[in-house]
Amino acid sequence: MNDQVKQALRRTLVGKVVSDKMDKTVTVLIEHRVKHPLYGKIIMRSKKYHAHNEGNQAKAGDTVEIQEGRPISKTKAWSVTRVVQTAQIV
Repeated sequence: MNDQVKQALRRTLVGKVVSDKMDKTVTVLIEHRVKHPLYGKIIMRSKKYHAHNEGNQAKAGDTVEIQEGRPISKTKAWSVTRVVQTAQIV
């Protein structure tokens, strides 16, 4: 397979940066809505991922797109591909 096909097979997720205190790493919160199997109510499920942030371009509060890749460290296997929206400064 060529590089473009391999690139397309990787999962991508969009979430919000909740922590940027580590060097070259951000914590991204991914929220998705699921239907409760018994009661039918729509509920929010969330999960946090550590993502590689080369150049420290993503800051806390930003909405980013992350892409799955090979393991970079014990907890990191995702990388920030782009900043979708920057945080509003109040």
